[in-house]
Amino acid sequence: MTYQSLSPFDGKLIKGFPDITQGEYESKLAKAQACYETWRHTSYGDRAAIIHKASKLLHEQADAFAHTMTLEMGKRISEARGEVEFSARILEYYAKHAERFLAPVHLDPVHGKAHMQSSPIGVIFAVEPWNFPYYQLARVAGPHLMAGNTLVVKHAGIVPQCALAFEHLLIEAGAPVGLYTNLFISHEQSDHVVDDPRIKGVCLTGSVAAGRSIAAAAGKALKPSSMELGGSDAFIVLEDADLDLTIPWAVWGRMYNCGQTCCAAKRFIVVESVADEFIKRFQTALSELKAGDPMDEATTLGPMSSEAALVQLLGQVKQAVAKGARLLLGGKRIDRPGSYMEPSILTDIKPDNPAFRDEFFGPVALFFRVKDEAAAIALANDCDFGLGGSVWTRDHDRGHRVASAVETGMMFINNIDWSDPELPFGGIKDSGYGRELGDMGIQQFVNKKLVRCVHEKAPV
Repeated sequence: MTYQSLSPFDGKLIKGFPDITQGEYESKLAKAQACYETWRHTSYGDRAAIIHKASKLLHEQADAFAHTMTLEMGKRISEARGEVEFSARILEYYAKHAERFLAPVHLDPVHGKAHMQSSPIGVIFAVEPWNFPYYQLARVAGPHLMAGNTLVVKHAGIVPQCALAFEHLLIEAGAPVGLYTNLFISHEQSDHVVDDPRIKGVCLTGSVAAGRSIAAAAGKALKPSSMELGGSDAFIVLEDADLDLTIPWAVWGRMYNCGQTCCAAKRFIVVESVADEFIKRFQTALSELKAGDPMDEATTLGPMSSEAALVQLLGQVKQAVAKGARLLLGGKRIDRPGSYMEPSILTDIKPDNPAFRDEFFGPVALFFRVKDEAAAIALANDCDFGLGGSVWTRDHDRGHRVASAVETGMMFINNIDWSDPELPFGGIKDSGYGRELGDMGIQQFVNKKLVRCVHEKAPV
C-alpha cells in the first residue's frame, strides 16, 4: 500500500489505506471541477464563513489533531499542538484578508481608465509532504480556496490519517462536495493528474527530485506551478553575537521537528574568534536532549518520521565521514525501539565531500569555522539551496547588511521565527520558486486580468 500509518515510536503498523481506483479518481476530479463552477462565483463572505469555521474547529479540536500527527510521524506532542494552532491561524488569516488582497488595483494610463482584476483559474493540484501534516495543507487551502479555486491534494504516504482528518475538517465546516478533495493516489497516478485538462495549476512541497519531475510536467502542459523544495540554511554567528541568545536558537533551529524542517538551521557558520565557545556550548546542549515517547510532554527528543528516513540519514553521515568529515557528536541510531537518531555534529567538511552540498533532513548539524564576516557570507552563498538563513550579531545594521548579502528567499536577524501567516515563505535556486503565505501566497493561482476603457477614435 502507498498509504500506511506506521508508528515511528515503535515501528508498528497502525492502519493501511488502498490507492483509489481509476473510477474513483474520475469521480473525484469531476466533482472538483463541478464545484469550481459554483465556488468561483461564491462571494468572499460566503467563502470566508466556511474557512473561518474550519479554523475555529481546528482550534477547538487541537488536541485530537495533534494526537493523530504525533501517532503517524512522531512529532513531539507540544510541537504538534503548536502546528495545529498555527494552521488554524493561517486559515483565519485568509478568511479575513483575501478580499482585500484580491481587490481590483486601479492603474493610471495616459488615456482612459484601467484596472487589474484577480479571478480564480480552476482546480489546483497540491502535492504535500509529511513533515508538517496540517500546516502544509492549511497554507495551500487558506489562500487558494479563498481565491475561488478548488483543491485536489496528494498528501504523503506516511500520514494518511492526517490527510483524511484535514479533508473531514473542511467537510464539517460546511465545504461543498469537491471544494477540497484528498487523493490517495500512487506516484505514477500523480503524473497523470498534472496532465489532466481539468487541473489548472500545480503546487508542491518536497524534494528537489520530486520538484523537478512535477515542475517539468507542469511546464510541458503550460500550467502555472509553485515549488518549495527544501534547503540547507546557514546559521551565521558573528564575533559580536550574544551567545546566551544564540545557543538556544541554534538548538531549536536544528532540532525542532527532530531536524526535519526545510528551513531548519543546517549549516552553522561561525567566525573563528567565537567558534570554540559556540561549539562547546552547542555540543553540550544537544547532548542533553533525551529520547522518549513523543506523546510525553517531558520528551525532548522524538523519533524521526520513519525507518526509511533514519536509514537514509545514517547513510549520509557514514558517507560524510568516509570522505573526510569528523564527527564531534552522535552519528548513530539510538539503541531502543523506534526510529531514533542521536543528535549529531559533523565538522571538517571539505568542498569535495558530498556533505558540503547535501541537505541533511534530520538531527545532524554541519559546523564550519570562518575567518570573518566576508568569509561567512561567501560560504553561506556557496550552496545549491536558497531557502532561508539567519545571522546573529548585536549590531542590527550589520545584521541587515549580511541578510541582504546572503542569497536566499528568507533571512532572519537574531531569530528564526517564520511562523506568521503574514510572512511570505519560499526560496530560490534548488529551493524552488513561488511564495506561500502572506499577500504573495494568494496571488500564485489567480488570473491577473487587465481591463482598460478608452473612448477615442482608432489610429489612422
